[in-house]
Amino acid sequence: MKFIVSSQQLLKQIQILQGVINTSNTLPILDNFLFELHQERLTITASDLETTMSTSIDVESNATGTMAVPARLLVDTLKTFPEQPLTFSAENNTIEISANNGKYSLAYLPGEDFPKAVHIKDPSKTTIMGDTLATAINTTLFASGNDDLRPVMSGVFFQFSSEGLTFVATDAHKLVKYTRTDLSASATAEFIMPKKALQILKGILQGSEEEISVEYNETNAQFSFDRTTLSCRLIEGKYPNYEAVIPKENPNVLTIERNQLLNSLRRVSIFSNKTTHQIRLKIAGAELNISAEDVDFSNKAEERLGCSYQGDDIQIGFNARFLIEMLNNLVAEEISLSMSLPNRAGIIAPLDNTEEGEDITMLVMPVMLND
Repeated sequence: MKFIVSSQQLLKQIQILQGVINTSNTLPILDNFLFELHQERLTITASDLETTMSTSIDVESNATGTMAVPARLLVDTLKTFPEQPLTFSAENNTIEISANNGKYSLAYLPGEDFPKAVHIKDPSKTTIMGDTLATAINTTLFASGNDDLRPVMSGVFFQFSSEGLTFVATDAHKLVKYTRTDLSASATAEFIMPKKALQILKGILQGSEEEISVEYNETNAQFSFDRTTLSCRLIEGKYPNYEAVIPKENPNVLTIERNQLLNSLRRVSIFSNKTTHQIRLKIAGAELNISAEDVDFSNKAEERLGCSYQGDDIQIGFNARFLIEMLNNLVAEEISLSMSLPNRAGIIAPLDNTEEGEDITMLVMPVMLND
């Protein structure tokens, strides 16, 4: 088995695939990339049993064969090469890599031992633009939870119907709902995508103008684009009824420049309690007062910002980290914060820079103010 490949092209693909491989695997074979050569096409696969990703590149060869190549060793070696053709020759369980100025030998395992990717039976199918999917993941993923006891909240909830596509993430303190009414699926479906697969997709789809084919059934989902396929096992369980926690009546509405609020929160939150990160918003007339206090260290900060506000005067407490995270994940220049009562969730929404058919709702739970 022998082939010639561009060092940079190979490195670019295996660095993406490396994101699938766990630092510690129960099966030693999973520390490897699977190389499958079919003459002038080399397909490379990485898997952790839950998530499997394959991509193919063009090579010079007239051979066929499979082998499992040590991932870390290959990536570390290729990182040091400038762009050049590399010749891979495999025989007697050893691969020899010939470069312009040297030869490198490493042991490989039989490709037959590598776990097979799951075949999705009777899938439903939807297509979505790569950049749109990346935006949906970007906007929601940060709000998903990390609690092993509530695995359903550790992923992003996909809701597809003929009326639109909705993506939701929550950790019970904050919630983000991203909806596209300009897109639709032929059949209604709901599934929970795990975080790891989404992080990999987000990285490679940003700015992509390709159509992504999404296939899914009860247990697995598969994303196909260009020459790449990513399949993963879905998170089992029923997603909480998120609509029930989004307050419908929010008569108190604050409108403010996103960056101005974000920078103010960053400064003031430095002085907040390091455990609760509590900040106080006091809104009256056209003035927003942001304050924080850490009683244990006698630290205190307060800022006043001009804003547009409709509603009754209100004082409400929030975890500053959640607000900062939400504002960081929006691209709008102006946002609105809608509230009803100091003990009810606040709703953040962008007022500009959204595409037609795009709707973003961010919910943040308040914290009790200790007066």
